[in-house]
Amino acid sequence: MPLIALGLNHLTAPIGLREQVAFDAEATPLALHELQHEPGVEEALILSTCNRTELYVSVAAGAEALPREWLGRQHHLTPGKLDEFLYRHDEQEAARHLFRVATGLDSMVLGEPQILGQVKDAYQLAREAHTLKAPLDRLLQHTFAVAKRVRTETQVGAHTVSIAFTAVRLAEQVFADLHEACVLLIGAGDTIELAAQHLADRKVRRLIVANRTLEHAQDLAGRYGGYAIALADLPQHLPEADVVISSTASRLPLVTRPMMERVIATRRRKPVFMVDIAVPRDIEPAVGELPDVYLYGIDDLQQVIDDNRRSRAAAAREAEAIINLQVDRYMAWRHALGLHNPLVAMRQHAENQRDEVLEKARTLLAHGKTPEEALAFLAHTLTNKLLHEPSAHLREAALSGDLDLLHSAGRLYGLDEHKPEP
Repeated sequence: MPLIALGLNHLTAPIGLREQVAFDAEATPLALHELQHEPGVEEALILSTCNRTELYVSVAAGAEALPREWLGRQHHLTPGKLDEFLYRHDEQEAARHLFRVATGLDSMVLGEPQILGQVKDAYQLAREAHTLKAPLDRLLQHTFAVAKRVRTETQVGAHTVSIAFTAVRLAEQVFADLHEACVLLIGAGDTIELAAQHLADRKVRRLIVANRTLEHAQDLAGRYGGYAIALADLPQHLPEADVVISSTASRLPLVTRPMMERVIATRRRKPVFMVDIAVPRDIEPAVGELPDVYLYGIDDLQQVIDDNRRSRAAAAREAEAIINLQVDRYMAWRHALGLHNPLVAMRQHAENQRDEVLEKARTLLAHGKTPEEALAFLAHTLTNKLLHEPSAHLREAALSGDLDLLHSAGRLYGLDEHKPEP
């Protein structure tokens, strides 16, 4: 079945559209089941991050357009709305795309490490939903091996500039000395934890962590000398914050314009720097229209990111070479999977013969035969059964002068045809 990778990302679609087609972890299992049960879909995996939503599917010939149609229906979009923003890769190009995604070569921040963990999470969700079979499962295993090679054999992952680091760098440009800043982090996932690490290194004056689950906020804040609050307490603590960095999985904005209007009034026009890394967005875009609020979204981090990409160009070329080689190897395995494999048939035939003779040997034991008699019967009968067909064909080959078959049999059974008889 053809392998297809279909999706959109930060290069092809604006954040507003990326928000509309995002899948959160809770919605993904049901979506996987629904996708796999579409006519012609054999396997399915959904990868959804702040920068991309992608479907990896094996489909029957003639059903290649189905994933595109399903994605639009799933998110209640008008037919054709996604067409100009979607990319599609088939077969080996689909494998190459997944390898590039997992190694960070297709990321906004070249080489960023979080994407590999997100691919692994997507794989785990698909495994638990039972929407993977051998071809796609093997592709994911191969992907993880490729990512490991790229990380260990190239400099793509060295001194990686993450989205979180980029956000902190931007904050430093606004507040030259973060020692005097109060920073509010909204969320407790990997990106926010990375931001907390960078901020702790810079010894910010005060660090507040807000999260829907207070225990998670307390755990993260405790490790970096911060103070934890629940999301419900966000309005009371926002006026304290000079810097706000947010990255949650919320489907609705957590910080609204009316909320920030009250914050600005309380702060007496003291500026606030805000970075919204979430997709869907945590901070209403209209907040950025307020005076003394400097709001950056994930698509606004491009300058720092472009500098990072240029510095890693040589390492990226090395990584692409590794990926090209591994794409060829995976496609060779996939091609072999579609061929009739005589080894599988031969082993199955031998196991069937074994089971039949073993059952007869057990019957002999049950009827009073000694173990020695049963073993002799099993060895003699199984040998005859396994050699009967090959022996018959070799006799015919000898009579007809079919030397090719005779020589092939010698190689197949590891026999030395030139060795003299004892």
